[in-house]
Amino acid sequence: MFGVAQNMRTAACAGRLYFRAVRRHRERALGHITRSFPELASAEVKILAEKSVESLFQMFMVETVAIPRLLTPTAWPKYVRPEKIDDSLRLLVGRDPVLFVTGHCGNWELLGFVLALLGFKMTALARPLDNPWLDRWIRDVREARGLEVLTKWGATTEVQKLIEAGGRVGFIADQNAGDDGIFVPFFGRLASSYKSIGLLAMRYEIPIVTGCARRCDGTFSYELAHADIIMPRDWRDQPDPLFYITARFNRAIENAIRRSPEQYLWVHRRWKSRPAHERAGKPLPDRLRDKLRSLPWMTDEEMARLEQRIEPLAPVI
Repeated sequence: MFGVAQNMRTAACAGRLYFRAVRRHRERALGHITRSFPELASAEVKILAEKSVESLFQMFMVETVAIPRLLTPTAWPKYVRPEKIDDSLRLLVGRDPVLFVTGHCGNWELLGFVLALLGFKMTALARPLDNPWLDRWIRDVREARGLEVLTKWGATTEVQKLIEAGGRVGFIADQNAGDDGIFVPFFGRLASSYKSIGLLAMRYEIPIVTGCARRCDGTFSYELAHADIIMPRDWRDQPDPLFYITARFNRAIENAIRRSPEQYLWVHRRWKSRPAHERAGKPLPDRLRDKLRSLPWMTDEEMARLEQRIEPLAPVI
């Protein structure tokens, strides 16, 4: 009944109400932001956390419904603006396989939708939602313009076939991978990441493109940008190529988030799993310290943050 602009404002209002009413998610967002941006005052942390929940509500209450209707082959330039993606497009129009990586920042659903809309054959890996009706609805939205979706359960063989056929495969790569994941820096703390992206890139010698779709000014308009392109030549001479690749695409996602931190999913349990030395109450092992120091972008300041013992934050009301 209402225009998309009004609906975006209504969804933002609903997000503010949810933020103030649901203590568990509010405290989780506040805690993550406090640790990720230690330079921010508490009032700034609270504003950022509230805006991130507003962004989440705008995405699922409005954008997911409006995307298939408004983003058409002729109308999409009205709402989406590419920003310096020439290098990414060269890889897209080529015949070689490519891995695409994004995080829970901006509108991650829109990113794959637009690429498929422009005629690029894309396959995205996605975890099935627990609610089967909601899962079917989200899947229909994702596939409305030709994006193929694979569930993560048992998808390894299908992904390998796609890559061997020259396909393009997309991942949301900032999910917690459990205690057995590979732990790499993310906002000054070690975070568990899946090994599969790096292993696929190494096995097939293919590039990884990281990017995101940022919302502009809280409206139904977006900017597509790539954060980094990781080529096989970049990791060949690294002492631990898998660690390097995983750390680098996590760094690229972090850099994308820093451009619009209010659009990140701070309620997401990104740091839930902890490395073995933290679980045992021990200091950073020398072997892991050497790997971290070998990263070309590592600084003394970030190294000091990674070596700090993580203590639980006091609840913030």
